[in-house]
Amino acid sequence: MPRTARDVVFVDGVRTPFGKAGPKGLYAETRADDLVVRAIRELLRRNPSLPPERVDEVAIAATTQTGDQGLTIGRSAAVLAGLPKSVPGYAIDRMCAGAMTAVTTTGAGIAFGAYDVAIAGGVEHMGRHPMGEGVDPNPRFLADKLVDPSALVMGATAENLHDRFPQITKERADAYAVRSQQKVAAAYAAGKIQPDLVPTAIRSAEKGWGLATEDEPPRPGTTLEDLAGLKTPFRVGGKVTAGNAAGLNDGATACLLAAEEVAAELGLTARMRLVDYAFAGVEPEVMGVGPVPATERLLARNSLTMDDIGLIEINEAFAVQVLAFLEHFKIADDDPRVNPWGGAIALGHPLASSGVRLMNQLSRLFAERPDVRYGITTMCVGMGMGGTVLWENLAWEGAK
Repeated sequence: MPRTARDVVFVDGVRTPFGKAGPKGLYAETRADDLVVRAIRELLRRNPSLPPERVDEVAIAATTQTGDQGLTIGRSAAVLAGLPKSVPGYAIDRMCAGAMTAVTTTGAGIAFGAYDVAIAGGVEHMGRHPMGEGVDPNPRFLADKLVDPSALVMGATAENLHDRFPQITKERADAYAVRSQQKVAAAYAAGKIQPDLVPTAIRSAEKGWGLATEDEPPRPGTTLEDLAGLKTPFRVGGKVTAGNAAGLNDGATACLLAAEEVAAELGLTARMRLVDYAFAGVEPEVMGVGPVPATERLLARNSLTMDDIGLIEINEAFAVQVLAFLEHFKIADDDPRVNPWGGAIALGHPLASSGVRLMNQLSRLFAERPDVRYGITTMCVGMGMGGTVLWENLAWEGAK
């Protein structure tokens, strides 16, 4: 019997504060699975009208699926979070777009009617599991010249983008990075970031038990002068530094998705509607341009232009990657639609978890901007990909 696609809504999203990876970071002594379990439990606590047995699927992403972020982490996290054993789960990997793909995959299942309610998110503990841990790239990648050696080093791909777009200078990238730090500091001061954060238990040998309540990576007060003298680790005399790129981070995210009519039935307040999504491949050597074809494909399919997009949440893996996207769509570097509360250069980028952070911030911005109908969340992905999700603001005043 033919099925009619159902509208899918984003109900709620949370995340742990993001920490710096390494022996002195917030989560140095905290397990990766415990981070995502904390996020799932908080989702359930914040939405008491949702019977846990009504959750039909738990999809959790991790880029490095080993150790405490392995063991089919969607299923293991569901069990650890106290969901009924009848609730299934699975792990997913699309590198940086892992949580984004968890959302689009479960969202498609809801639209199709396979699920009514799903939890999607991601986790990355880069302190315990550095990027590329245990990876064994097939020698044919290089032997057959399928990719340039730089394709396997994300920072080198960012330097390649600077080569491709010489008008994006180091000074311009640094200026963008300073604005990201400033916007995050302003958002924190205004209480915009804190509602998404789940206080998370931490411990260390030196200090004992504690509680993480805010992001560790931001560097408020960063200036252009501070960034000017930083080392360029990926190329002698290069343009990519620790100051104009996201750091190595630990953290987890989770969100609640539902069919629109099911959300209403259960008394859940929906924040935004999933309209469409697109993923696209590009040359791995310049993976940072991935959001461009993904966004073009999405806009064309929905008969929209960038002028119709009132808010843009783009992951700041590297400043040059964001600037290449803005350059392509003829958007000013300081356009107020772009990351109004700052991005990953300041907040951090725990790889597979970041897609849901973008969605959390967009949903809260939508609530403050009833004049905006459409927004996108978009990001570049390792090995030459990009992903973009189109969302509709349920608070849009034009719908009334």
